[in-house]
Amino acid sequence: MQIVDLTLTYTNSSTGFSKETSRTIEKDGWNASTLSFYSHCGTHMDAPIHFNVSNQTIDKIPVSDFVGKAWVVDVRQIGPKGLITVSHISKDILNTFSSGDSLIFWTDWSKYVNTSKYRDDLPRISEDLANWCVENKVKMIGVEPPSVADVNNIEEVTKIHQILLKGVVIIEGLTNLEKLQSNCVELIALPLKIGEGDGAPARVIAIEKY
Repeated sequence: MQIVDLTLTYTNSSTGFSKETSRTIEKDGWNASTLSFYSHCGTHMDAPIHFNVSNQTIDKIPVSDFVGKAWVVDVRQIGPKGLITVSHISKDILNTFSSGDSLIFWTDWSKYVNTSKYRDDLPRISEDLANWCVENKVKMIGVEPPSVADVNNIEEVTKIHQILLKGVVIIEGLTNLEKLQSNCVELIALPLKIGEGDGAPARVIAIEKY
């Protein structure tokens, strides 16, 4: 068995996050920090209320929706601003996919973290793929970029999120997908339980069994 951490590390160089010293062992007897973060920074998950799809907040999503079998789809050939479509999912995966399975799209995009390209040129989920995910009851969809859609195009980003959030848990900002040895893993993605949260940072791992 191999367990791979798919979570970005939060540092003061991470967009939307800051960590400041709050207590020191020399002065206070222990070390502690004050953390500040944008709810959709780093590796994070979206709740339906993020785009007013429903009133469901991150703390109200059943934890059973955060665990399950996931297929890793290799779409590294997708270039900057490329559209990922259903046709990019291999026939082997399509033939084996079952309702309730999840999909992870491997674009190799996490190598651009903390650059303008990471946000502005990201490959994104097409409308037909988003609809396919809902129709086929995909449990979770995971991507490496900070969004499943073009964040500089409000119409697109709204449409894709509103389609997916009708029934699919969105995980954005994944990393380390190149460390996976197979295209089928057990995915565990646990967001912080923030009351009335529109989204939250998440610790995401993949378990491979041999």
